[in-house]
Order: sequence, then structure tokens, then C-alpha cells
Amino acid sequence: MEPRKRGEYSINHQIYGDLKGLKSSQLKQLQRLYHQRLPGDRLTTPEFAQRLAAISTDLGKPVSAYLNRRGQVIRVGVGSPRQTQIPPLELPRYGASRLSGIRCIATQLKRDEPGTATLTAMAIQRLDALICLTLTGSGFQRRGGGETGYVHRAYLAHLVPNPSEASWMLSEEMTLEAIAQQDFLDLVEALEGEFEREFIGQSIDSDGDRVLLVGLRTQNMSEAEFEEHLAEVVRLVDTAGGVVLQTIQQGRSRPHPQTVIGSGKVDELALAVQTLGANLVVFDRDLSPAQVRNLEKRIGVRVVDRTEVILDIFAQRAQSRAGKLQVELAQLEYTLPRLTGQGQNMSRLGGGIGTRGPGETQLETERRAIGQRISRLQREVTNLQAHRARMRQQRQAQEVPSIALVGYTNAGKSTLLNVLANSEIYTADQLFATLDPTTRRLSIQEDVTNVVHQLVLTDTVGFIHELPPALVDAFRATLEEVTEADALLHVVDLSHAAWQNQIHSVMGILAEMPITPGPILLVFNKIDSVDGDTLELAKEEYPQATFISATAGFGLATLRQRLLQLVDYAR
Repeated sequence: MEPRKRGEYSINHQIYGDLKGLKSSQLKQLQRLYHQRLPGDRLTTPEFAQRLAAISTDLGKPVSAYLNRRGQVIRVGVGSPRQTQIPPLELPRYGASRLSGIRCIATQLKRDEPGTATLTAMAIQRLDALICLTLTGSGFQRRGGGETGYVHRAYLAHLVPNPSEASWMLSEEMTLEAIAQQDFLDLVEALEGEFEREFIGQSIDSDGDRVLLVGLRTQNMSEAEFEEHLAEVVRLVDTAGGVVLQTIQQGRSRPHPQTVIGSGKVDELALAVQTLGANLVVFDRDLSPAQVRNLEKRIGVRVVDRTEVILDIFAQRAQSRAGKLQVELAQLEYTLPRLTGQGQNMSRLGGGIGTRGPGETQLETERRAIGQRISRLQREVTNLQAHRARMRQQRQAQEVPSIALVGYTNAGKSTLLNVLANSEIYTADQLFATLDPTTRRLSIQEDVTNVVHQLVLTDTVGFIHELPPALVDAFRATLEEVTEADALLHVVDLSHAAWQNQIHSVMGILAEMPITPGPILLVFNKIDSVDGDTLELAKEEYPQATFISATAGFGLATLRQRLLQLVDYAR
């Protein structure tokens, strides 16, 4: 059977929700609702509302019916709109510029107005409208010649474009006759016109992705660490070209295994996506493939994790053939285990007797193609390693000492190399502004003997806290520049609030290298942007370090002499 494409809502007469304890006759009553059809310009009719209320009264449970704009019932569920809602990815139309094209008529046993959970479910599904019917608890009774029926009162709710406080409008109590006389088409046309104008305005203001950032603070994180971590992810999103509209935070002892955050927080996130018109959700941690699928199903927009944002930045920054090769390898190695369930058309053959066959599903075909591409790229990376090894051997044969610049991303390594070697490497106040390793020759005159020494400086890719394993593996050819250098120059951005944590992150990554790097000289950069207390603290904790400002030129003469001492010590 061909998979259903988005925009085609199939009607299968299935009853959703809480079916426990229902009799077969009651299920048949619910299924008959699928045969109902309402006028296209009416929210509901008194007859349909009374019938729905009668079934709900008989069941002793709320019932929800979903109708399209042609007046057809496309979904029937036992329970509230929250319990029976349509997953966003299954809606026929979904997006910030319009409504879903579906309205819901729901009963509720209590005579109170609809609660926040019900209205949130409406907003998440971007329903055209929600009609809530409160019940009398009995059937038709003549009172002074009038018929009350099963419906006591009704409420009408719908979304509000550009909300100032709430995301929806909820009417006062209304009679069933008043609800039935509402012009449905006028209502949705006016609403969608407002949504369209708002969406166009948002699109003009922002060319990139409109992002909601989700941060989870676990019990082993301090408040300062959590805030620093979130701020870094915001900068990653900005570097990737996105705009963070809002940050949603939650504290839990451990991540939820299915959705990372709790169910209530997922609803809050889905509501914020619709309210703000976000088209991407970014989590501040790595997600499993199952967690991504669960979240996208409930939220309705694409969900990515921190690693995927970093990979996107690397893909934008790679300029050389070697850089592009390693980025593609990292992306494929990240993607391969996440193929299962991506897209409606990647259905899998069932397992067991009667399901085996000679053909392949699209999923298996994709896996095999990616696996072959990964193998080919890995061979090219191996060749790249061999090429870099020959280049290093040539430098070693010429007895030219080599120093690799390492450090946290945006610490100023490329700027320092430009100043020392009089080069023009691209620099910017961004994370991972430069990706491809660059080698430059440097001449330094010794102060005492006036002898000129030749050095080779290599700028390497910046490190980051919890460097994704896919990047470490794919960039092994580049990272070998670190392990094969005679010595390392560890550049630290002293103006960053978390400079101490950044030092520990870089040293932790260096400690995990397969080959122990050479001696390290710690260089604190951007001292012209820090206060005296911070500078004194750094000098007290690291008395052997060198303090400079690459942009202002402070301390560079001292650094050059320290480089000669470092090479002499390394050899």
C-alpha cells in the first residue's frame, strides 16, 4: 500500500482514545459518526451536537469528533481533545501561516469552561475551531414546552494571531443554537488572513531558521554550568544562521528516556512552536533516534540536537577538499544509525514467515548506499593521513620545529597566527570561524644571540565541550597535526566568563588523544578585554603562562621568545 502523503488524511473509521469497558453496540454508535456530514459553512448543527452528547452521556465519558472543512467526520475518539488529539505530522496541513483545516467538537462531563490542557491541545493541532459541549446528564425533557436535550451549554474557542497574553480566544457560555448559527467560513478566512500577514512579517525579519532552544538541567549540573552551556548553544545556533526565539528550560534528575523532557513540557514546547512560528527545535544535548522521532511526532517541526548544529556549522565552514571530505564523513556516520523511521516512505518489511522476499526496502537501500559511501570516504581520509604524514616527514627532515595551535573555539588562534606569521587567514567573532588546518612558517630572532630560527605554526580546528565522537573520528587526519607536532600552543580566551572550564575541556580532549602530545605552553589571549582581578587570578593559577592580546599586539615579543624556549625544551 502506498504511504499516505502529508495533506491526505485517510478516514479508516477507527475509534481512538480510551476504549476500555465499551460494548460493541457503543463502538458501533461511535463508528456511525463517520457517516455524518455537516454543512460546509457551519461549525456544527444542533442535531449532530445532540447526537454526540447522547453517545457521550451513554458512555459516561467525553467524546471528541474531528471534522474537515467539507464537513466530513475524519476522526472519532473517546476522551478529551488532549487525549484524542491528532499528531501534528499526521495533520493534512500544518504551519505558522495557516490553520490545520480541521475543527473539533468535543463533550465534557463537567459544566466548567474548557481547561488549559484542552485549549493547549487545540493550539498544538492548530485547529480551525474547538466547540466544547457541556452535558445535562439526561436525555430530552420537556420543560414548559421546550426541549433541553443532552447539551447544557457550549463554548467556542479558536487561536488568536499575534497574541499578547493567551494564544486563544474562549467565548462565554453560549447556547447550542447560537453556536450553530456562527458562520464557520468567515471565521477561518479572517483568522488565516491574519496568520498569513503575521507569518510574512516574521519571514521578512528573519531569513534563517526560527529556533526554539530546549535546555535540560540534570542534578549533576550547577546553575552556572547550565547557563554557560545554554549560552554556548545559542552561539552555535547563531553561527549556523538560526535565530533563537525563546529558550525553554527544565530541571530533572535524569533525561526522560522517550522525550528527554517531561510530557507537560513537551506540550508547552509544542504550544510555543505554534505561538512563535518556530520551524526548528534545538536541544542542548545529544538525542537518540527514538527521542527525535517521538518529539517530532508530538511537536510537528524538525528537532535536532547539539551535534547536528555543530555538523551544520562545519559543513558551512569547510573550504578545502580535505575539510569537505571529513565533514561529509562525519555527517554520514552521524546519520546512519538515525535512518530508521525517517520519513513515511522508509517503511520496513516485516519479519518472520510470509514476509521475506528478494527485494529491499528503501530504508535498506539507503543504509547500503550510505555504508558504501562511508567506506569510500574512510579510505580517502586514510590517504589524507598518509599525505599529511609525508608533509610532516619533509618538515622534520629539514629540521624545522612544528608547533600546533590548539584551544577552545573562538579563543583567537587564527588571529594570533595571522599576527605572528603576517598571514591573512579568515577570522571572525564566531564559533568555528575557521575549520581547515593552516600551516605557516615563522621566523624568530633570538634576543641574546640574534640568531634567526625557523618554526612552523599550524592552526587547528577549535575544540568544544563534549566534542561529538563523529567529529573526532572523521577529523582524525586533522587532529593528527596536534599529536605529531613538537609542541602545542594552548590559546585561551581570558575574556570569556568560563575560561577555566574551557581550559579543562581542551585538556580533557588532549588527554584522550591516541598519542600523547608534546609539551604545552599556555597563552592567555584578549587580556585587553578583562578586568584586573581576572588577570591576577589567571597569573596566580598559571604562573608559567604567557599573557597577550593578539589584536592589540600586547605581549607578542615575549611570546616569540617563549616559543623558542618551548621548541628547545621539546627537542
